[in-house]
Amino acid sequence: MNEEYVIMIIVSIMASTGFWQVVQFFLLKKSKQTKLLTGLAYDRIMYLGMSYINRGYIMRDEYESLHNYLWNPYKENGGNGSASRIMKEVEKLEIR
Repeated sequence: MNEEYVIMIIVSIMASTGFWQVVQFFLLKKSKQTKLLTGLAYDRIMYLGMSYINRGYIMRDEYESLHNYLWNPYKENGGNGSASRIMKEVEKLEIR
């Protein structure tokens, strides 16, 4: 008898409009946060990349930080374009 009540409650929750609005809210929120973080990564890649290019070299720890913690996540989230061109130029720099 208890199982029937549990099933009835679960089905009622799943059928409610409010439940799906909450799910949709959290999915959209995550999507907006991902876009924001991708945009911030783009800005830092462009700024740091141009700084290193203008300087003419890059330190090993700078390269690892830029590549591993900004470029890879940016690329995994679908980022490309200008940042790709900057990274190609950064990869040509002398590493000190």
